[in-house]
Amino acid sequence: MKALRNYLDKIKPDFEHGGKYEKLWSFFDGFETFLFVPNSTSGRKGVQIHDSVDSKRVMSIVVLALIPALLVGMYNVGYQHFLAIGESADFFSTFFYGFLAVLPKIIVSYAVGLGIEFAIAQVKHHEIQEGFLVSGMLIPMIVPVDTPLWMIAVATAFAVIFAKEIFGGTGMNIFNVALITRAFLFFAYPSKMSGDSVFIRTESMFGFGGGQPVEGFSGATPLSYAAAGKDLVGITGEPISWWDSFLGLIPGSIGETSTLAILIGALILLATGVASWRIMLSVFAGGAIMAQIVYMAGGSTLDMGYQITLGGFAFAAVFMATDPVTGCRTNIGKYIYGFLIGVIAIIIRVFNLGYPEGAMLAVLLMNIFAPLIDFYVVDANIKRRLKRANA
Repeated sequence: MKALRNYLDKIKPDFEHGGKYEKLWSFFDGFETFLFVPNSTSGRKGVQIHDSVDSKRVMSIVVLALIPALLVGMYNVGYQHFLAIGESADFFSTFFYGFLAVLPKIIVSYAVGLGIEFAIAQVKHHEIQEGFLVSGMLIPMIVPVDTPLWMIAVATAFAVIFAKEIFGGTGMNIFNVALITRAFLFFAYPSKMSGDSVFIRTESMFGFGGGQPVEGFSGATPLSYAAAGKDLVGITGEPISWWDSFLGLIPGSIGETSTLAILIGALILLATGVASWRIMLSVFAGGAIMAQIVYMAGGSTLDMGYQITLGGFAFAAVFMATDPVTGCRTNIGKYIYGFLIGVIAIIIRVFNLGYPEGAMLAVLLMNIFAPLIDFYVVDANIKRRLKRANA
C-alpha cells in the first residue's frame, strides 16, 4: 500500500489546478479518497470533530454487510434454475451459474450510476459523491434475475438524475435511490416485474444446465401465490416451509430471499454503529404485529413468521428503512417511522392484490413523511421544555 500511496502522490500534481490533467481532478480525488483516508481536516478554530471514518468508509461497511445476502442470492439463482430444469448440480456449478447471472447486473448498475455521478462532478467541478457505492449494489439485489440489462440501465439513470442529483446529490435526496429504481421498473415495465414468468432463469447460460424450459412451469413468487389465495409452493410444486423462507431457497429477487443472510448483514451494521437499531426493531415489530392481527382476523393465510421472511420485508427493514438520508433523525421519530413502515407494508400486501410486495411502497411513502415526523417530535420537545421552564 505504501508503494501505491507514493505513486498517487507522484502523479497528484498533474491532476491539480494547472496540471495537464486538471479537468480529471474529480475522478482522481474520488479514486484517491476511496483507497486512503484523507489527511485534511475541517479547520483549526471552533468545535470540530476529527475522525478517520468518513462517508466513504461508512458506505464501504454497508457494502460489506450486503455481501452475505448477495452470495446467498447468487447461489439461490443457480439453485432455482437447476430445480426448474429438473437437473442436479454440485455447489460450485450452482453458485457459478448464479454468479454469471448476477454479475452483469452489478456491472451495469455501477457503470451507469457512477458514470452519471462522475460526469456531473466534472461539470460542477465538485468532488465525486460516494452515495452510489451502496445504491449501486442495492439495485441489482432487489430486481428479478431476468430483468434485462437495458432496463436496469434506464431505471438507474432515471433514479440517479431525478431522485438524487436534482435534489443536490448525496445527502440531499428525499427518496431512497435504489427503491426509486425498483419503483420505476415496476410501473414502467410491469410485465417484466410481476406475473408468472419472472424471478427464475430457465434458459441455458454459458453451457450450464442444459436450458430446456419446464413444461407448465410457473415462476411466480410465494407472495404472489399467497395474494391469489393459493398454497405456498416452490417451483417443483413442493410446499415451502418457514425454514426454506428463512434460509432463502425460494423464488424471489436476488438479494431479498435469505432472511438469515440479511440478519448477518444487520449484525455488521449494528456492531459498527452504521445503522439504527431503533428503526430495524420498530419495522419488524410493526410488521409482526400487523401480520398477526390480519392473520387472526382471517385476512391472510400467512402468519407473522412467513410475512417477515417472505419477499423483501427483512431486506427493507435492514438496508432500506435505515438509510440515514431519507429516514428520521430523532430517536422517537425513528420508532414511529419504522413501526409505520412495517404496518403499511403488511397492509399493502394483504389488501392490495396488485402489489403483493408492499415493503418498497411502504418505505417510499414513509420517506415523504420522515421530515414531518421529525418536525413534530422536535416541536413537542420544545413545547415540553417551555412548559417546564414556565412552571
